[in-house]
Amino acid sequence: MSLNLTATLTKSFNVQQKLSAFMPDTSEPTSDYSARFVIETHPVHGRLVRLGDTIDQILKSHDYPPVIANLLGEACVLATLVGASLKFEGRLILQAQGSGAVRYVVADYDTKGGLRGFCRYDPEELDALIQENEGSFQSLGAETLLGKGTFIMTLDPEDHADRYQGITPIEGESLSLCAEHYFAQSEQVPTHIKLAVTELTGINGRSWRAAGAMIQAIAGDETRGETKESFQHIRALFETLGEEELTDFDVTADRLLYRLFHEDGVRLSALKQVHKQCRCSQERVEGLVQSFTPEEQNEMLEPDGKVHITCEYCSKTFFVGL
Repeated sequence: MSLNLTATLTKSFNVQQKLSAFMPDTSEPTSDYSARFVIETHPVHGRLVRLGDTIDQILKSHDYPPVIANLLGEACVLATLVGASLKFEGRLILQAQGSGAVRYVVADYDTKGGLRGFCRYDPEELDALIQENEGSFQSLGAETLLGKGTFIMTLDPEDHADRYQGITPIEGESLSLCAEHYFAQSEQVPTHIKLAVTELTGINGRSWRAAGAMIQAIAGDETRGETKESFQHIRALFETLGEEELTDFDVTADRLLYRLFHEDGVRLSALKQVHKQCRCSQERVEGLVQSFTPEEQNEMLEPDGKVHITCEYCSKTFFVGL
């Protein structure tokens, strides 16, 4: 299914009337999805991601401070933006690791729509960092939290072909900047990314939302010619996209893109659902325990005579008897 938002839309109609004929059917998700879009009159394509229940479940698996939840939320959205663009079946693993209060953040997306992630940090160092910044979470971004370190994207094909790994330094207070540097250096693809994470209060309590959008230039050729000016034009429009707009799921994907790009033409592909999925299982944990020597296994035993292993991604604890 493809949604053409501009082919027949003219200024003589009310915007609501124009869009109604191009809305996705009611089976399409209103959150927890990724979707590709293309700009019809410029060599630019992109992707939109919105995460509701999925990111709420991932973040609530741990009692993360808001600043850590925000960082992991960014990582999960970014992994989905990039992973959903893969041309093969498999996984994209996004990691950022450094010497700061946050040691490690990882998000793991598979091309069937499964997503998981976790963050490892030192609580005491984080508290000190927050105090140094007078309790302001807004000033604590990726570079401040992670310190000097590396941003890594790993492509892991399902057919057991060789993994590909790209590494760049952590630069900037948003993981979006790290990814833009990665694409510029490793892929030579002009890329611009926006990420947003927010916590809402509703009748059912507090819940997390996260969203992001990415645009990329399509390489020039004899037919297209130079694409730099086209990308700069679309990027200027893209810059008007605000964080509140990204995480307002009442504004559907087609409406959002129409607002940004209706004068240039934009076509939205079918929305692909995203869901929380952890790969831990009793069988895998038992296999892991068996990989240790008998002496190591004995050292791991708890007073109840079993080995206790807690998954870092989902916080589920498994018990293995020897």
